[in-house]
This record gives sequence, C-alpha cells and structure tokens, in this order.
Amino acid sequence: MTTTDNGKTASIISYFTIIGWLIAYFAMHKDNKTELGSYQLRQTLLLNIIAIVLGWGVSFILGILIVTTGILSLVYISHLVQLAIFIIWIIGLIGAINGQKKPMPIIGEKAQTMFDSI
Repeated sequence: MTTTDNGKTASIISYFTIIGWLIAYFAMHKDNKTELGSYQLRQTLLLNIIAIVLGWGVSFILGILIVTTGILSLVYISHLVQLAIFIIWIIGLIGAINGQKKPMPIIGEKAQTMFDSI
C-alpha cells in the first residue's frame, strides 16, 4: 500500500462511469494499490453493475407494462430508481473526495465482500 493521495485520486475518478472506473483501476490502481483506492473501487464497481442492470431491466419491464396497459405514468418508477442510484452515487463520491472509507448506503458493505480481490 502507498500514499493516501494516490488512492484518493483513483477513488474519485472511479465514480465517473464505467470508463472512469476502468481508467482508475488499470492506469492508477493496479500497479500502485492503496487501501482507500481498493475500498472505493469495490463500491463503484458494484454501483456501476447495479446501475446498468437496473437501468436496462426496469426500462424493459416498464416498456412492456406501458405497451400492455397504456399507463404512461409508469415512467416515473424509472425516474425514482435513477434518483435512488444518483443519491447513492453522490454519498459515495463525497466520501471519496474526503478520503474516507465510508460505505455507500445499501450496497457498500456487500461490495467489500463481493470484490475482495480488488
């Protein structure tokens, strides 16, 4: 493990889409591992996976429901899911900016056990 500053930079960059995560992991973290970087990379990886799966899954299911029922207001469910993910993302990003190993709500602790090899 090396300095916290390097881990902090990789942590912050990992929050900006899956591309940011890949840059943070391969260009900054892989050969210069830090405890903070590992912690935040685990969280952002799980957050990105959840955002992609929920984004596609909710859109698909709601698309079918809207077509079959004609109730367009079901789109608001998708917006609520996106808002929840955004709030979790903001909380995690603030922790990364502050250099803290603070778990994201709901997914933070799970990410640490799921991706313990990072």
